[in-house]
Amino acid sequence: MLTLERFSFGVGDRFAHQAKAQLRAFQRLAAEGIEVVPVWNKSNREHTFIGSEPQSVFDAAKAAVAALGWKQGWHVDADHIRLETVGRFLACSDFFTIDVADSIGKPAAASDVAAFLARHPELIGTVSITGVGQPFATTRAEVEAVVAKYLLAVQDAGKIYRHIVAAKGEDNLIAEVSMDETDAPQTPLELLIILAALADEKVRVQTIAPKFTGRFNKGVDYVGDLVQFEREFNDDLAVIAHAVAKYGLPANLKLSVHSGSDKFSLYPIIRRALARTGAGVHVKTAGTTWLEEVIGLAEAGGDGLALAKEIYAYALAHVDELCAPYASVIDIDRAKLPSAEVVNGWTGPQLAAAIRHIPGHPEFNANVRQLLHVSFKLAAKAGPRYLDLLKSNEEIVSRQVMANLYDRHLKPLFIG
Repeated sequence: MLTLERFSFGVGDRFAHQAKAQLRAFQRLAAEGIEVVPVWNKSNREHTFIGSEPQSVFDAAKAAVAALGWKQGWHVDADHIRLETVGRFLACSDFFTIDVADSIGKPAAASDVAAFLARHPELIGTVSITGVGQPFATTRAEVEAVVAKYLLAVQDAGKIYRHIVAAKGEDNLIAEVSMDETDAPQTPLELLIILAALADEKVRVQTIAPKFTGRFNKGVDYVGDLVQFEREFNDDLAVIAHAVAKYGLPANLKLSVHSGSDKFSLYPIIRRALARTGAGVHVKTAGTTWLEEVIGLAEAGGDGLALAKEIYAYALAHVDELCAPYASVIDIDRAKLPSAEVVNGWTGPQLAAAIRHIPGHPEFNANVRQLLHVSFKLAAKAGPRYLDLLKSNEEIVSRQVMANLYDRHLKPLFIG
């Protein structure tokens, strides 16, 4: 079986120009003695917005691996696919994020729910799990309600998984199941029931992405109760270890923390949990690479700064259109978005400082950052002009990309 390594980190490269800069961050971490493998990801929606093909992600990653002599593992993620979108990813991906959030809450057949309950009497009553402070006390009705909510989603995951297996073979893929892009978080008990159902479906899931309590807004830090997140995260780790032993799921099954959020305040919590338990983790922080490209162009001045200002002005004028697809994962205070005229008067370092995510920096503007985060299609619209500027300013742009990934993500998460 193709096995996902203990520590993996999802990176996005929307315009397929930053794979080497990203890989240098992983090399720097490896030099510190910590092996984390990159997983390049790009969703069908992003390909559609940009007009790219999944093969471009694989090609850019492979070229970077060859150019830098990377000897460790690396993967390419068919990000947030469903049955109707997976086809174009099959030839060039080995990691598949099976997204079944849209099926949560839709009713499974009553006979299927009854059959699940008959197979799993151990989930009713007192359920004790090592590492979880209090045993779960459940009634048949409570378990049935959870099964009714999630069983169809798990069955859909099984259908998508078997479709991928038919094309690639079961030993040639890494399966992740994603349930994070939904309204309500899953409790540790719900996660246990979901894992039992995935085992029934014979999905060899190696990482699972539940929705956690709190907000994971695009491009900015987690907003929520850190104590509650820590309790949930640790309980979920215990549930996964229990499910692996109880239901025969892959031994390397690990928790995945998704979304475009920067998650800075969560990294110390996750690091402590991994050190305490020896568990693995997959973290996905995809869209912020594009923001580092804009920061680099702003720092470069000249034509790069001019285009960065144009992108902001257009985004400000079309804020409703650009924000609509991401309404549930952004919180923008429009009163705190500076006018295009104000931004046009800024220097490159001023614009870069407004976008660069350094919490507490007097010039950082989380509203500007979130708006630009969801405006990447404007760079695609600029076409060769944008791509040529990335090439002509490669050194300064790649420096921003590498430093952001290593200093603000990999180092805090894995070193401290």
